[in-house]
Amino acid sequence: MIAAELPGLRLVARGKVRDVFEVDGALLLVATDRLSAFDCVFPNPIPDKGRVLNRLSAFWFERTRSLVPNHVIEIDASRFPERLRPFGGMLAERSTLAMKLSMFPVECVARGYLAGSGWKDYRERGAIGGVRLPPGLAEGEILPEPIFTPATKAETGHDENIGFDDVVRLVGGPTAETLRSLTLALYADGAGYALGKGILVADTKFEFGRDAEGVLRIGDEMLTPDSSRFWPRASYRPGSSPPSLDKQYVRDYVERLGWDKRPPAPVLPPEVVLGLSNRYREIFETLTGTTIGTPTDASRPHPTKS
Repeated sequence: MIAAELPGLRLVARGKVRDVFEVDGALLLVATDRLSAFDCVFPNPIPDKGRVLNRLSAFWFERTRSLVPNHVIEIDASRFPERLRPFGGMLAERSTLAMKLSMFPVECVARGYLAGSGWKDYRERGAIGGVRLPPGLAEGEILPEPIFTPATKAETGHDENIGFDDVVRLVGGPTAETLRSLTLALYADGAGYALGKGILVADTKFEFGRDAEGVLRIGDEMLTPDSSRFWPRASYRPGSSPPSLDKQYVRDYVERLGWDKRPPAPVLPPEVVLGLSNRYREIFETLTGTTIGTPTDASRPHPTKS
């Protein structure tokens, strides 16, 4: 699915990946198969990507309910309100009925390893988001302890790493402290669980907001291959960026093309589309111990090991 078309429902937002509709005072979040990287949406849909994002987020939301409340009202499309029944086939496995939240204007990023923009910042400044790190660390190296490195939530262009003091200015001191502690607690829980499945969570981002009663909740998505770097433990070697089970696979491909990272994004060849679809399915099945089921495209991707 490249876009959700639900006649009779008000489209609130069409994001890079999710389409959001209003339903009886709640939000219907539909995870499409669109791919966004470097803040650009690619023309190719990635088969089953939306199903993976929605179901994996649901898995983590349920697992972490004792750590932080979440935005989920219902994940099973068969139990959605009656007015959504005509769209059941389209919504199954890729949609969540969620509470409306007033979201904080901050990406809450936790890092346990030196990779991505964190590696770039470290090489330039010896720090990430104002957090000083020991000298001499290599790309991909495990950090002395996980760190909180927030970022802006840019509507257009690229998100940028910011310091904790910037978060305090945006949301206030007590809330900033809460966001930091929750981010690190959720990362520790997720990384510990994933390690038992043979997966390293190099970094991940969370988004939080408050509901109508002022309760702080986690929303959007959680520990997915869109929002995290997942490395197979067996192939991990410090000193490089290991093969991954997330969209880094596509980032690496387009970097080799010499694309300037400005729209329009290039068309991806079939083998890259299939390779990414395989990786998304593999990380879901590895982490949850369940299968994603029959692919929604005509040809079944075969498992790809990194």
